[in-house]
Amino acid sequence: MRWKDEILNLTPYQPGKSIGAVKRQYGLDKIVKLASNENPFGCSKEALKTIREFDRSLALYPDGYATDLREALAKKLDVKPTELIFGNGSDNIIQIISRALLRPGYNTVMAVPTFSQYKHNAVIEGAEVREIPLIDGEHDLEDMLKAIDDKTNIVWVCSPNNPTGTYIKESTLVSFLERVPLETLVVLDEAYYEYVVAEDYYDAIELAKRFENVIVLRTFSKIYGLASLRIGYGVGHETVIRALEPVREPFNANSFAQAAAISALDDQRYVEACKQKNRAGMAQFYQFCDENNLAYMPSQGNFILIDFKVNGNEVFQYLLERGYIVRSGVALGFPTCVRVTVGSEEENSGLLTVIKEFISSKEFAS
Repeated sequence: MRWKDEILNLTPYQPGKSIGAVKRQYGLDKIVKLASNENPFGCSKEALKTIREFDRSLALYPDGYATDLREALAKKLDVKPTELIFGNGSDNIIQIISRALLRPGYNTVMAVPTFSQYKHNAVIEGAEVREIPLIDGEHDLEDMLKAIDDKTNIVWVCSPNNPTGTYIKESTLVSFLERVPLETLVVLDEAYYEYVVAEDYYDAIELAKRFENVIVLRTFSKIYGLASLRIGYGVGHETVIRALEPVREPFNANSFAQAAAISALDDQRYVEACKQKNRAGMAQFYQFCDENNLAYMPSQGNFILIDFKVNGNEVFQYLLERGYIVRSGVALGFPTCVRVTVGSEEENSGLLTVIKEFISSKEFAS
């Protein structure tokens, strides 16, 4: 087989351990998964009702243009229907953008550590990857600007950033965008946008209207609680969307996802309730870390990165064997940390009790 050289040493995306696998491996009855930044409260009852009452034939392909969802989302965001693109999760749109713009001889600029799929797709396409280290967990936009040249086709900006939870202030981002060449596409990945409470956070949709070379990515997988249905979208100038559409595979947004997303979009009271519960849960973690001398990064997402000053795999394994699935920071670029999804109050309390036991066993507390 004449495989692409680029993929031979590429590691597939590693999802968190499944609940079933952990139950079987450790003989546990109850597992709490706080590893993949899913909504612990599930999806809106209205979305669930739509799924349960779905009565269209499964023998028919989904609407390839996502007409109804497109119209509903365009109205909510105050954009044209032609300024939207849909994907099988926003991961799919990252793949589409990479396939459309990246190739040997060209490069892409991104922070590090950040969401792994930016680099993953760039490697597959044979493009040069230029990674600019975070500063105190935040994007170094000035050095990212310096890395851009006439062969830079994409710049990735993840805000709030995964895995740090840090965000970029409006004034900082606008200054950055004003200096990026028009030939370079800037991707603002906002998977956790709905969780943000910072007052100086930017309005990405307005920025996409102002800057023709900006596309905004969002998803229904996080606060909307529809991760298993895989539905995400991008918002950008018509010329950008028009160029990307031929790269999008046919029928990439399934019928269940389209219908459920419309209902979820209509239930903004549920979204706001989840946002408030997330902040309350985040406060639980902040208080615990402060009381136990654990360093952490203040987060605008639904997860928190905690530094234990030991190998993150050790913390991960200790929690796993006691029924709590989190993500080790080793694979995320923070080897002494773990990333924890904020769960319900009960889930958080249970996890923090076990973390306290771990701290005591390691004599961390001072």
